[in-house]
Amino acid sequence: MNKKELEILLSQLDFFRKPKVKLEQYPTDASTAADLLWNAYSNKHLKGKVVADLGCGPGILGLGALLLGAKKVYFLDVDSDAIAVAKQNLEVLEKIAGKKFSCDFIEENIKAFDKKVSVVLQNPPFGVKRSHSDKLFLLKAMESASIVYSFHKLSTKDFVEKFVR
Repeated sequence: MNKKELEILLSQLDFFRKPKVKLEQYPTDASTAADLLWNAYSNKHLKGKVVADLGCGPGILGLGALLLGAKKVYFLDVDSDAIAVAKQNLEVLEKIAGKKFSCDFIEENIKAFDKKVSVVLQNPPFGVKRSHSDKLFLLKAMESASIVYSFHKLSTKDFVEKFVR
């Protein structure tokens, strides 16, 4: 599979049906997800690895990781509606790929996640509606894995860089 094929597959997935503003739910488009995932794949951070998609929403990052050879993905979200969409998206990709993928769907608060994984992929809340929610996701990501791919607002670049150091 190449990056363009990955993007085409990811573009067939559903997004949030009724995004919840207080949870800062917004979709990661297929092109952006494919860019991040292809970068992780090129760095040998996906194939055969256990991955967590924290704040997974409809699951585009974790599902892309599975397509690129992740051994297992933990999909975590506090929202049952988002988990339901992610599960439906998994079914779509399993039909397209003609195989079953290894994954667990966990509906719980980010603070309760206690798995150790190789890689975390996340497009977390930016902390606009709930102050410091981005910080909670970064803390949990760094606690869970030594490799983290995470989206953040450009205006928080300095904070994120200092916080991660």
